[in-house]
Amino acid sequence: MALSTRFSVAARNKKIDAITPDLNNGYLRIYDGARPASPDVAITTQNLLAELRFNATAYGIAVNGVAAANAFTQDVAANATGVAVWFRALKSDGATAVIDGEVGMAGANLNLNVINIQAGAPVLVTSLPYAEPMQGV
Repeated sequence: MALSTRFSVAARNKKIDAITPDLNNGYLRIYDGARPASPDVAITTQNLLAELRFNATAYGIAVNGVAAANAFTQDVAANATGVAVWFRALKSDGATAVIDGEVGMAGANLNLNVINIQAGAPVLVTSLPYAEPMQGV
């Protein structure tokens, strides 16, 4: 028998509201290269392109299984030149990974003003919603 768990909107909201406070005052780091299998896997050959900071309250309250990120401290000068492929969001200690996701300009986990990042140029987040799917594993 296949596993096919489905969550109510209230349960999805509760999961989001339990996870997102971990990102308060946290870091959003954007990388090139292959995304690791999970946030528990160390970063190896990927280059850090940009680093932004989450707000003191990283996300608003979840509604219908989605929470919107609050304003970021934007990166006014990118660390390196490269194509943004994925991101890692970390707690305020800068070491504890919470979430990894894909980067794009629209329709991605993290949407930026540009994905072809130039060292010294600004990097702006246009959206970083956190969503819990209705269906689990």
